Amino acid sequence: MEKLRIVFMGTPEFAVGILDTIYKNNYEIVGVITAADKPAGRGQKIKYSAVKEYALEHNLRLLQPTNLKDETFLEELRSLNANLQIVVAFRMLPEVVWRMPKLGTFNLHASLLPEYRGAAPINWAIINGETKTGVTTFFIDDKIDTGAMILSDEIAIGENESAGELHDRLMVLGSGTVLKTLSLIEKGNVTTTIQPTNDDIKTAYKLNKENCKIDFSKSGNEIHNLVRGLSPYPAAWCFIKDNEQEWNVKIYETLFDKATHQHESGRLISTKKELKIAVKDGFLIIHSLQFPGKKRMLTHELLNGISFSEKAIAL
Repeated sequence: MEKLRIVFMGTPEFAVGILDTIYKNNYEIVGVITAADKPAGRGQKIKYSAVKEYALEHNLRLLQPTNLKDETFLEELRSLNANLQIVVAFRMLPEVVWRMPKLGTFNLHASLLPEYRGAAPINWAIINGETKTGVTTFFIDDKIDTGAMILSDEIAIGENESAGELHDRLMVLGSGTVLKTLSLIEKGNVTTTIQPTNDDIKTAYKLNKENCKIDFSKSGNEIHNLVRGLSPYPAAWCFIKDNEQEWNVKIYETLFDKATHQHESGRLISTKKELKIAVKDGFLIIHSLQFPGKKRMLTHELLNGISFSEKAIAL
């Protein structure tokens, strides 16, 4: 059995869950690589990545390269004498980095590969109405999420589950998958499967303002799936217009009520406690949302301070 000397690469909270599991199972972590510090928020204060916070708290050797091909960084990486690298939600690695350790570099991806390769697999699985997803470990190659697969584990997606809720469950599932992968590598028992390629494979495109906007010409289920697939971040959004006022509104939580009606799509129907939006096959019931300059709130909280006319419409 070969003793593992691990370099871990990752940035967000999802990666922290995996790093914590590796650490608590007494594997030797000789280095942690994460994104460089950058200003964030209105005050543009320097913000550490979630992985950096964890590494500092646990006194792990930390590297924050801005250029993964920089010779100074590569020399420092070589000096760690790692025989395995693990990547979780980081960035594409140059070949000189992923080929460096003797036992290879493997990635944990939050989908059942080859489906949902790319930046936002958790979000797109929900947006597309999938009923199951999972995690996959694979050895990195020179393309994005295409390497030979080691292990995968599957999980069901709840009917109204949000991306945030699924994220947390996949982090737990992925931690177990990584431990099983490490055990196989330690024992020299790894077998891999080449990913199939076909034109029907779905892609987890990067999220942007355009693909997060709600299109009220779509069915209620499609809109509901978009909302929960983008909740809590970055959040689905739309414009709400009422007479001369127009707001850019984020919608976080909905339910879809299938029904026949005579309203145009996008029409707001509100009472003192309920807000719903007409769509072609029913109503989208809004449970939580955020107006500009305000915090996220439940619908009944919003309706305590604002009322809508019969002309109000979501665009």
